[in-house]
Amino acid sequence: MPSRRYADGEVVMGRWPGSVLYYEVQVTSYDDVAHLYTVKYKDGTELALKESDIRSQSSFKHRKSQSSSSSPSRRSASRSRSRSPGRPGRGRRRSTSQSREHKDDKKKTIQETSLALPAPSENNTKRYNGEPENTEKNDTSCIILEQKLKPDVEVKHFEQYSLRSRKDEKKKEEIYSEKKIFTALKTTEKAPSKTKELEFGGRIGTFMLMFLLPATVLYLLSMCKQDDPSLMNFPPLPALESLWETRVFGIFLLWFFLQALFYLLPIGKVVEGLPLSNGKKLQYRINGFYAFIFTAAAIGILLYFQFELHYLYDHFMQFAVSAAAFSLALSIYLYVRSLKAPEEELAPSGNSGYFIYDFFTGHELNPRIGNFDLKYFCELRPGLIGWVVINLAMLLAEMKIHNLSMPSLSMVLVNSFQLLYVVDALWNEEAVLTTMDITHDGFGFMLAFGDLVWVPFVYSLQAFYLVGHPTVISWPVAATITAVNCIGYYIFRSANSQKNNFRRNPSDPKLANLKFIPTATGKGLLVTGWWGFVRHPNYLGDIIMALAWSLPCGFNHILPYFYVIYFICLLVHREARDEHHCKQKYGLAWERYCQRVPYRIFPYIY
Repeated sequence: MPSRRYADGEVVMGRWPGSVLYYEVQVTSYDDVAHLYTVKYKDGTELALKESDIRSQSSFKHRKSQSSSSSPSRRSASRSRSRSPGRPGRGRRRSTSQSREHKDDKKKTIQETSLALPAPSENNTKRYNGEPENTEKNDTSCIILEQKLKPDVEVKHFEQYSLRSRKDEKKKEEIYSEKKIFTALKTTEKAPSKTKELEFGGRIGTFMLMFLLPATVLYLLSMCKQDDPSLMNFPPLPALESLWETRVFGIFLLWFFLQALFYLLPIGKVVEGLPLSNGKKLQYRINGFYAFIFTAAAIGILLYFQFELHYLYDHFMQFAVSAAAFSLALSIYLYVRSLKAPEEELAPSGNSGYFIYDFFTGHELNPRIGNFDLKYFCELRPGLIGWVVINLAMLLAEMKIHNLSMPSLSMVLVNSFQLLYVVDALWNEEAVLTTMDITHDGFGFMLAFGDLVWVPFVYSLQAFYLVGHPTVISWPVAATITAVNCIGYYIFRSANSQKNNFRRNPSDPKLANLKFIPTATGKGLLVTGWWGFVRHPNYLGDIIMALAWSLPCGFNHILPYFYVIYFICLLVHREARDEHHCKQKYGLAWERYCQRVPYRIFPYIY
């Protein structure tokens, strides 16, 4: 086993992945297994680098002394001759003028943003690929010498040192092309290291959640079945044999594979996701909305042939148990296959080395069977579309049980609001590719249970509650609740659209009015628009909509508002998680962003 060359705390020069730029960094740790150094840049950004991408400071000083032996005028003359080989009679004058220009340029410093990036321009914003880009054509490498701070833009000055021979300068434009950068990223980007910071209470917390989550679902559904669903009125435990029926499990399997069939249909565009740690981009077929249309047609055919959809209501508990059993089996399969996955394909959040924790959070980032992406499929298809089907079944069950010719206004509002939410998610399916569920979290029990059980059976809690506890509301109250939902939806959709459009194409003329703080990753943090109002405006819209979904159930019991309480707790947890992740990722830029945008979710409150 090779010994490490650089000690912890040593200040060295580290190469930025995918580029030829070297920056002053400090070694913080060394991974004996992956043979990677964890280094910290001056802006707080931490990356893992190979030993070949690290050089001692003395080597740069040596190169500086070598480069100073040739005069600027001789270098300028050589450069001018290479540009004008056909004009020898004026070479002397051009050499003198170029020498002056070079001396003047040498006095000027290159300004970059707070995180060692060039100031935003038309050229560098189009690249937006997570690596610093140099806007000066003759720059090959940089060393940070000093740092100055300004209110909105942090400026850093650099002195240049050439690490390449003259003939290699001709190939510089190719190196900075997008194709070359991604090729370089494959070999220089850090491989997923062991997960050091455990979430959800670590091994003990995740072990308990694996039992607590299914128990919570059964408790909520049992409460809704009671005449008095107060929290103090604990429901009796159901008999085990009443929780399972083979026919119900078969129907669930049929539903799952029907959605898989719709997913495999060669319709809809194919797009690329965000770059992975090795620089690769996975392809995804965007056809979720088509799957929803086909599902609606299939449900319509069943209703035409007098299929009783309220069968879902009668066996709702059994369907939830079947979905939980399937999600557990799927989680076991996912973990077993992840043991043979390459290191670079493991999830950064589920690679702790602890079985329970990795099983819960997900060990593999993007498990696929051929081109069938299991995580992406479960994220939007079976559970989200199933949520709408369950709501419709509750509406029909209410009409049958209470002998209604039309569903109640409360049930119509709940169905309409949540239908809008699902259709919006499927219509904007491409946006899910930028979420942490896809880019950061592995696919394990947490997401499998959440997608297949929690979403369809807990998110439909209001509709399930209204079947056994009808609530009458007036039209003015309904109009007020509708207005609340519209406000929440507008904030949610406009904030997400603003973020996704900026991520995809920050140089879009439609976004010219938005201001942002550049970061060391090459991405920007928006400080205007919704993201300059609070740090997570999409969460604010989510909470407002969740409240509107519960208001049609009245105020007789707190049970319908469980979703609101859960959603607030979930989003506060996610917000804290995002804060920690962004602070590690963006360093000093995130601290400046937090100073500009002090409120997290609720303006003037939190």
